[in-house]
Amino acid sequence: MAMSWTRGLKYVVAPRHAAQLVESRGLAIASKAKKGGKGGAADAAKTPALSKELKSTTVFGANILKEGSDPKIQPDSEYPEWLWHLLDKRPVLSELRRKDPKTLPYEDLKRFVKLDNRSRIKENNALTAKN
Repeated sequence: MAMSWTRGLKYVVAPRHAAQLVESRGLAIASKAKKGGKGGAADAAKTPALSKELKSTTVFGANILKEGSDPKIQPDSEYPEWLWHLLDKRPVLSELRRKDPKTLPYEDLKRFVKLDNRSRIKENNALTAKN
């Protein structure tokens, strides 16, 4: 998408002062990054190190509000059961096609229908696409 936008930008007729404004802004940003005297490694050394105890009891970055604090990590029993199954591997379409649909559990059958529909749509789109 970015390539088509830049190609189209070549053919846009822009006033001379607008083009100069874009160029000067791009050069200002580039020259600031090249200096190397400010930012970068110097800022990284200045950041305070968090204690290991605080790291293991708090979820940093989870608070999206201006006021308030980051939530504390709770014991596993406090979280819902479905949370522990989010990263479980689910069968792929080719594996589901090899199995008999009548013997599949409901969740796998639902996944099979969704993946099969998606693959048929992609095939139809590829056949009808203009080259």
